[in-house]
Amino acid sequence: MNTQLLLPTKKNISLVGQALLTGNLVGIPTETVYGLAANALDGNAVNRIFAAKGRPADNPLIVHISDIDQIEKFSLVSEIPESAKKLMAAFWPGPLTIIMKKGCVPNEVTAGLDTVAVRFPSHVVTQRIITAAGCPLAAPSANTSGKPSPTTAAHVFHDMNGKIPYIIDGGACEVGVESTVVTTAGDVPVLLRPGGVTHEQLESVVGHVEIAHAVLERMNDGETAASPGMKYKHYAPSADVILLSGSSEQYISFVNEHISDNTAALCYDEDVDLIGGKTYSLGHKDNYEEQSANLFSVLRLIDEEGYNTIYARCPERTGTAMALYNRLIRAAGFEVMELA
Repeated sequence: MNTQLLLPTKKNISLVGQALLTGNLVGIPTETVYGLAANALDGNAVNRIFAAKGRPADNPLIVHISDIDQIEKFSLVSEIPESAKKLMAAFWPGPLTIIMKKGCVPNEVTAGLDTVAVRFPSHVVTQRIITAAGCPLAAPSANTSGKPSPTTAAHVFHDMNGKIPYIIDGGACEVGVESTVVTTAGDVPVLLRPGGVTHEQLESVVGHVEIAHAVLERMNDGETAASPGMKYKHYAPSADVILLSGSSEQYISFVNEHISDNTAALCYDEDVDLIGGKTYSLGHKDNYEEQSANLFSVLRLIDEEGYNTIYARCPERTGTAMALYNRLIRAAGFEVMELA
């Protein structure tokens, strides 16, 4: 199969919309990361996503819509809780996925769960593709499973060339990490994956929101993943990621003692001149939105340049930094080295 990179012209969007409706996979841009899309109502098409990515079948997918009315039109959920309605009004369209009790959605999408994750992306090209397809789209990140998520069309082409017919190039992703996931299927909303909408922002709209333990640590053996990105080592480059927790001085001292020709430092702008080896900066130390937007591109670049080990600074575990911590701890296999 020859994979074609296409600009988001009206003609091309119509072309990929028809391809999606007839069971094909397409790489699509969103404001978070690029997605590998299929008709969410076609279980056979959804199975092709798992095959193309090498994704475990017990890892549920997110259903993407281009209009809130499509939830009812396609009977995606059995009910919309009041907390979900408030979150939709506050954050949709945008980088927030809301889990509700499922309606007429294939088990292939939900990994057999009785809930479904739904998102209304804000990227205009994404909305136009969904509308052109005439159906909601299941779309996990368009990368080889476990590897850093794609934030450009070139990243998708690297991972999916020969596996899918089309990739729509919508430019670099603005947010750069996957959407926030919150479940409203229980009595109290629970944050399952941090992203562009923070825990604090969620609570400002619906009151108390619990944080699932798997947001900040490894899932327990035998525990079922209620959201994408919870269960497995994820977002990881080929290089070993060593996540270092400590002060700036402790981090710089450790790296300078251990850095070599095969290692690199994943750090902040302010660290670069203080480290005596190869550095990759995520951005300014207090700008977590910038760091999140750059994370996956930098991890892919480190792989391209052949480094074996990455010494990464450990971000905070709260606020806008929580999404960055969540991705890095998974890239590091849930291990953090505390610097004394």
